[in-house]
Amino acid sequence: MDGGQTTKRKLKVATASLAGCFGCHMSLLDIDERLVDLLELVELDRSPLTDLKQIGECDLGLVEGGIGNVENLEVLREFRRHCKLLVAVGACAVNGGIPAMRNNFALRDCLEEAFIDGVGVHNPGVPNDRELPLLLNQVHPIHEIVKVDYFLPGCPPSADAIWTFLTELLEGKPISLPYTQLHYD
Repeated sequence: MDGGQTTKRKLKVATASLAGCFGCHMSLLDIDERLVDLLELVELDRSPLTDLKQIGECDLGLVEGGIGNVENLEVLREFRRHCKLLVAVGACAVNGGIPAMRNNFALRDCLEEAFIDGVGVHNPGVPNDRELPLLLNQVHPIHEIVKVDYFLPGCPPSADAIWTFLTELLEGKPISLPYTQLHYD
């Protein structure tokens, strides 16, 4: 206590990028100087922004990207175990996004097109290395694998949409994103 005031505990937030393009994390960074304000309210745990590899117990997990391989699956399940609230951020996490376009084709056909028959392939052959995560037959949105508490759509969601979502959530307000932050017309 200092002068009768209590210090409010910062919420612990973790972020992950799975099968996607990292665009949602770029939008998070696009909140610019508001990042300083956000860091007054939260402490970042595991995140590409902190480079922490292990996740601790967190209040909030922000996950972008779909589930395209077994590593994505493991990371998502770990986030669900350690995060009180889990948010699907962006089209890939919400509905599979661009990576899910491969769901219309057999996995073998996709691999052959990319590594054998594709334009500019110089050393044809599908990689077969134990270090590479095993691909799933389809890309899944994260709600098909674990319970998701909130969905933040967009490809990617705008910095303003992320800011509005986070500040309203942190303030305990009902989340209400205006049309101007969600439309893509």
